[in-house]
Amino acid sequence: MVRSICILRLSAIGDVCHALSVVQHIQNTYPQSKITWIMGKVEAQLLGDLPGVEVVVFDKTQGFTGMKMVWKQLSSQRFDLLLHMQVALRASVLTLGIRAKTKLGFSWGIAKEGQWLFTNQKLPSTRAIHVLDNFMCFASDIGCPKVVPEWFIPLSKQDESVKALLPAKYIVISPSASKPERNWLAERYAKVAERAVELGFAVVITGGPSAAERALADGIIGACQFDLFDLVGKTNLKSLCVVLRDAQVVIAPDSGPAHLATTQGTPVIGLYAHSNPKRTGPYNSLNWVVSVYEEVVLEQHGKPSKELAWGTRVKGEELMARITTDRVIETFERLISDLKLKK
Repeated sequence: MVRSICILRLSAIGDVCHALSVVQHIQNTYPQSKITWIMGKVEAQLLGDLPGVEVVVFDKTQGFTGMKMVWKQLSSQRFDLLLHMQVALRASVLTLGIRAKTKLGFSWGIAKEGQWLFTNQKLPSTRAIHVLDNFMCFASDIGCPKVVPEWFIPLSKQDESVKALLPAKYIVISPSASKPERNWLAERYAKVAERAVELGFAVVITGGPSAAERALADGIIGACQFDLFDLVGKTNLKSLCVVLRDAQVVIAPDSGPAHLATTQGTPVIGLYAHSNPKRTGPYNSLNWVVSVYEEVVLEQHGKPSKELAWGTRVKGEELMARITTDRVIETFERLISDLKLKK
């Protein structure tokens, strides 16, 4: 039996959401195992209070000093198993100060940035495409049965208090991605919001407190002839979960909130151009993705994505403009119709 397991997945929000389903599956399979999860400072704001998991925070802004703080915190521990679930070189260097009998990393085809140098065991090759399915290979490798992914994020009464700001029946537009080139156009979001209002939904717009997110939200609000519920900069990650959970639909680009919504069981219309949605799309809503990735990857690489390396991205600052308003509205209408049929 594996008595102690260390999980190394530092960031980002979407990826830690994927990893969460794996960690909780391991917990359910081996309830007697002690689990420690090293994650980033922001991610710990979301998952720092997971039941049965000791969370160790790595603050990347502190560089090597931050690493030494993690090593000191774990200096008295020797793990049976370290699951190295991040290929970034910074994460691999962090493993050097973590004592573990077995350090398990990705398979040869996925272990980028020299991750294979920092592990003594590797996952077998897999045909899995989605990031979550690749993460789930760690659980399979240590004997966990195959399951449909599930998530549990603890939410408090204080987190739930955001419900007082919400309308009864609404969709969420979460327009901002981590990179501006992954953002869709403000006026097109406004057209989708207009159609949602015509169909009887209120529209809630969410985002963080940064100037860029505020500017994009203001562009959407300014293009609308009706009121939106503006929660930009008014939620933290926990209360955002509540907002996403109670929504009928979430519309978002390739971003953390798309995956947060998935953990809350809410369908997502993901807007994709730069990365393969089959790899990074909202896991339970891949049927509702609106993507131009395949056409762009064919133009830029001369081959379909299935013939290219896992994780191949495309480049261009204007790619998201290829996603038309009509395609998103048509997808939204189909999704709403499907939800009604299921009720």
